[in-house]
Amino acid sequence: MSNLKPEVGSQDHAQGGKSAAITIVEFGDYQCPHCGNAHPILKEIEETFGDQVNFVFRNFPLQEIHELALPAAIAAEAAGLQGKYWEMHDALFDNQYRLSEDLFDELAETIGLDPEKFRSDSAADTVKEKIDNDFESGVRSGVNGTPSFYVNGTKFDGGATDLYQMLQESTK
Repeated sequence: MSNLKPEVGSQDHAQGGKSAAITIVEFGDYQCPHCGNAHPILKEIEETFGDQVNFVFRNFPLQEIHELALPAAIAAEAAGLQGKYWEMHDALFDNQYRLSEDLFDELAETIGLDPEKFRSDSAADTVKEKIDNDFESGVRSGVNGTPSFYVNGTKFDGGATDLYQMLQESTK
């Protein structure tokens, strides 16, 4: 059984109930079609279960096969420095079919980021370090593809739909 390393902490982007009984960590790649397919299901989980679930996203860009995965992760992390991580996260998945270098600036503008700060933050070492730390966490936790889910620190064997069904059963 693979366990999450390190545990969820202040370095993570989380939404939902901070003291929820169920914490879900997704290791994802913004260019991965499976992550793109899982995204609407995860949004539905958030809407359905709200504060019953604490949802965390960790970057796991598969750079060998997805050349825009790392730049997309950088865009999300840079947006996070302006308090708009989840807005960029959602916008990247909503626009996955048209990912490109130009899209990042366009989305930054759409979600109301300061464009100069966004560009300088995108080049910051701290942003790259956060992504490296997330990726390293995935490697240490036994992630072998995206999306990979961990529920309360233990690898979940299944996709987003299975996760939704499991939550429905466990919160009855």
